[in-house]
Amino acid sequence: MCDASVNRAHGGMLTIPVEQAVGAVLAHDVTEIRKDAFKGAAFRKGHVIRSEDVCHLQRLGKDRVFVMTIGADEMHEDDAALALAKALIGEGVAIKGAPREGKITLVAERDGLFSVDHDALLAFNMLGDVMCATLHTNTVVTKGREVAGTRAIPLVVKKSVVEEAVKIAKQVQSSKFKVQRSGVFEVKEIRKPRAGVVITGNEVYHGRIKDAFAPIIAKKIAAVGGEVVGTFYAPDDEKMIEERLRELLASGADLLITTGGMSVDPDDVTRFAVRNLGASDLVYGSAVLPGAMVLVGYIEGRHGDAETRRHGEKTSEGGVVSPRRRVAVSAVPILGIPACGMYHSTTVFDLILPRVLAGERIGRRELAELGHGGLCLHCKECRYPVCPFGK
Repeated sequence: MCDASVNRAHGGMLTIPVEQAVGAVLAHDVTEIRKDAFKGAAFRKGHVIRSEDVCHLQRLGKDRVFVMTIGADEMHEDDAALALAKALIGEGVAIKGAPREGKITLVAERDGLFSVDHDALLAFNMLGDVMCATLHTNTVVTKGREVAGTRAIPLVVKKSVVEEAVKIAKQVQSSKFKVQRSGVFEVKEIRKPRAGVVITGNEVYHGRIKDAFAPIIAKKIAAVGGEVVGTFYAPDDEKMIEERLRELLASGADLLITTGGMSVDPDDVTRFAVRNLGASDLVYGSAVLPGAMVLVGYIEGRHGDAETRRHGEKTSEGGVVSPRRRVAVSAVPILGIPACGMYHSTTVFDLILPRVLAGERIGRRELAELGHGGLCLHCKECRYPVCPFGK
């Protein structure tokens, strides 16, 4: 049994007999060395001393320890970190393991698009004594990937700070989604699209050049788990382009993609065909290079509900459709990709496609916001998305 003695103050902390320290917070690391077996911290700073730790500490020569007391208006760093994490996470995000040294890791609970409320995160981090660091918003993630980390910075943090941080995180008013939701970030599911594609241009339609767009689009759609239900070729004729788009809608397409014909030459009429289709929220032009002449719009309240064709059956225009099935969506997005999509591996299309499939409505503001980070560096070896483009 250890001899008790009177506590004494030292450097703003308390040094007390170890047997009186149960429930106190250790203010320093305690090193243990076992020959040929172990050398390191047996107990770390911030550890809450338990009754079973007393004899262990005594064996390490610690008859007295420096401790920090936690007042009624304070929280231990690990308790604070857990409270912060629970408040920060939204749908599709989970806590990984227990907090350690005031830090806790947050991971994606499913595959999807990681989304961050910038304003709420800033307000959270402005409080001081608490912090949260995340991946960039609109990052495509897989289940289990680390998306954020949060911690209480001091060993003992004021409860009032933690409570204010929790309040900010739980009462997010998202201007982006125009809804009240809990959590500063979430992982939104990305739906698997049934894409209909119309490739425009007289030179391709008449066979003067070989099409390079179809395989590029097919690859990008496959990468998000979708399928191409139909691919048509059309000349620079807005009526024919419009007809092909209508046929794809009838075939059950829940995403329309047009390629080419997006610039300002007199025969570039794709965007006019889209307008004639009755697209709403039609936006032409983005603050991204490559991809400034992109078009985004929505066909409201459309359903695919036509008879089924055999897989691989060709149309009179040389297109191919897969079996039709009924789809029900409130609006079918339509994306017009300019010619840069053939020559650059990564364009504005890659930035907005996951967001569209995650249910985000892309409009003028969203395309304008992409200007910050929207300049591709055209690296010799493209490593997107591990690069600044779109960030």
